[in-house]
Amino acid sequence: MPSNKPDYYSVLGVFRDASQEEIKRAYFDAAQRLHPDKNVAPGETELFLETQKAYEILSNPKRRSLYDATLPPEIEVNSYIRHEVYFSRPNLVKLDEPQLIYMLLEVAPRIEKEELPTPPLNICLVLDRSTSMQGDKLDMVKATAIQLLRNLRTEDVLSVVAFSDNAEVIVPATLNLDMKKQEGRIQMIQSSGATEIFNGLQMGLKEIHRTLDPSRVNHIILLTDGQTYGDEIACLQLAEEAAAQNIGITGMGIGNDWNDIFLDALAGKTGGSSSYISKPKDIQRLLVDKFNALISTYADEVLLEFKEQENIKLNYVFRLQPEGGSIQPESPIRLGPILRDTPLQVLFEFVVNPAASKAEAVTILNGSLKISIAARPIPVPPIRLILNREIRIHPSTEPPPARVLSALSRLTLYRMQDRARAASERGEFNDAVRHLKNLATHLLSQGEHSLAKTALFEADNLERIHAWSASGAKDVKYKTRALLLENKKEKAG
Repeated sequence: MPSNKPDYYSVLGVFRDASQEEIKRAYFDAAQRLHPDKNVAPGETELFLETQKAYEILSNPKRRSLYDATLPPEIEVNSYIRHEVYFSRPNLVKLDEPQLIYMLLEVAPRIEKEELPTPPLNICLVLDRSTSMQGDKLDMVKATAIQLLRNLRTEDVLSVVAFSDNAEVIVPATLNLDMKKQEGRIQMIQSSGATEIFNGLQMGLKEIHRTLDPSRVNHIILLTDGQTYGDEIACLQLAEEAAAQNIGITGMGIGNDWNDIFLDALAGKTGGSSSYISKPKDIQRLLVDKFNALISTYADEVLLEFKEQENIKLNYVFRLQPEGGSIQPESPIRLGPILRDTPLQVLFEFVVNPAASKAEAVTILNGSLKISIAARPIPVPPIRLILNREIRIHPSTEPPPARVLSALSRLTLYRMQDRARAASERGEFNDAVRHLKNLATHLLSQGEHSLAKTALFEADNLERIHAWSASGAKDVKYKTRALLLENKKEKAG
């Protein structure tokens, strides 16, 4: 096929052996993203027409067959993304009991950092202004919102929504704002009422929609210091709607009274995670860090779709970087973003049942990676992930790759606190204490004396009064999670 003819499979972002249903779904996704009624960016009308042409040919079996005959051999190398897979061991063993095997997936830009375009932002700050936010917390949130507004690039959009038991647009989503006027509106935010997160999220999503554009990084940052009551399910459904439109959510909890399990689940629906702000003075640093991460986004979403394999269970998934957090192990999995200078790293734990080890080899994972790059309006070709392991009589003497060992070592700390928390919630306080003491021992061996002391303090609380301290569970959870990012920074240095 002449080089100037388009590859219609790449236009739709599907494999050459895609089913008619997959082609149809890809076309509808692209049509929603590129339709001239929604997008007026230069060149996108032409892309929409090309998408239509691709669908007309590939959805017709006869025309598709004739078109396939003109194609050169398929090139497996993705021009935009590189990926590496590392297993904890080179083979499995013939056993009559379940086996664990770990897989570390790393996904990064293939092209040089200097060549990567920086996408514009479409960000909405959804700010809790309930009565409990009064004082230093609200003052710092307002000051940081103003700082971010002043630091916007000309192509960026920042909107601000304040909520309590109702919600209000403080700064609308639009370009070329009257900065003085909008700064004054932020300064006028006053605390009152209770915390109802759904109201804030719903209005924040409406503001994102005002300038929604696939060429932008579209993201909601939610800051709250309290728990929402009765609207959690509605919030999670709203997050699923946001994810379907490639809109990310980050949750930031201030102080001790917010629900980290809920915020993690809310953000996780979109491939994001929650952050813990223990003191008001940290609000500025964490918000600015998040903005800088969004500015350095290369791919705003990596989606793993896979088919469950017989006798193989995907048991646990944890994103190590750029933002640490556990992920629901159900297809499709939103793995999170790829930053310009920070690859996406995700660790998978598989349980292999005995029946699988009777064959000569086993497929651990059969799926594909779909990547959304904001600076590239047409889809990136998907990446196949068909991963197999041999079955042998004897285990291999080859040691695991160093990076897998490092990832497992770091993750062990996080899972210890996770088990301690789960045990305490079940009322199994002796087990919770044991997990925390083990965590403290490991932390001491790694020189983390302050965090080890915190873990021992919480173990003592659970032993004596069967309860964590006011900040205990969050301190241990988010500080062990932070160790993952510290390890990343050391390697970068």
